[in-house]
Amino acid sequence: MASRSLQLKILSAVAVFGAWQIAGMIPVSYAFPTFLESMSALGRMAVDGSLYQAYLETLKPLVVGVAISAFLGIGLGLWIGLSSKFDWLFSPIFIVMQAAPLAALIPLLVMAYGIGLTSKVFVVCIMAMPVIVLNTAGAVRNTPSSIKEMGRSFLGTDVDIILKIIIPAASPVIFSGLRLGISAGFIGAILAELKITPTGVGDIITYSRSIADYPSMYAAIFSIILLAVVFLNIVERLEAYLFEGNVRGYASD
Repeated sequence: MASRSLQLKILSAVAVFGAWQIAGMIPVSYAFPTFLESMSALGRMAVDGSLYQAYLETLKPLVVGVAISAFLGIGLGLWIGLSSKFDWLFSPIFIVMQAAPLAALIPLLVMAYGIGLTSKVFVVCIMAMPVIVLNTAGAVRNTPSSIKEMGRSFLGTDVDIILKIIIPAASPVIFSGLRLGISAGFIGAILAELKITPTGVGDIITYSRSIADYPSMYAAIFSIILLAVVFLNIVERLEAYLFEGNVRGYASD
């Protein structure tokens, strides 16, 4: 089963990268390089160290913002899911945040916090936190009442019910929200670098586009996607470790 999964992943990658290579060779646009040209540019940036220096800047707001979003988002989600009053009070706020064009708030954040790390962390948080909060709240709210009643019949305290029943039962949806939140956090981090101040990977994308070095631009974008996939796989392994036996599988398996 594991080998079949690996074969499907390899086949999918070959199909996507092959289509990219063919589209670049046609070409569909003068600004669309081939896959091999982009990978050559990626290797060049990795060898000269510019890619690593860029990620040192990009990862600062990303890691801090995702950590804050995960901690506060899961905590608020549990709170909202357990209390109908807090659900009524806070859920509309995060629903509006999820639906609103949050990129329009970036100028306001710059006015309030400047162009430094703080404003970039805020951008990551406002992109990542709503989906984490709403998924966690929904998962907690929809925990079957029968298993909670069973826990109470065995004289479980409220803390026991939360830690040993509600959180394990809700963990698949909570971690789904966490994965979506991390994906949104990556978008927020790059958006902040493109809109606030050109640093890190956003600087490579902006500069490469300005000098028409399109292979380097696509290589930087590809590296972001690759890093996001690595982060998401780490979260999946974390869930498998924390809630062994309660993992229902992923599309990537």
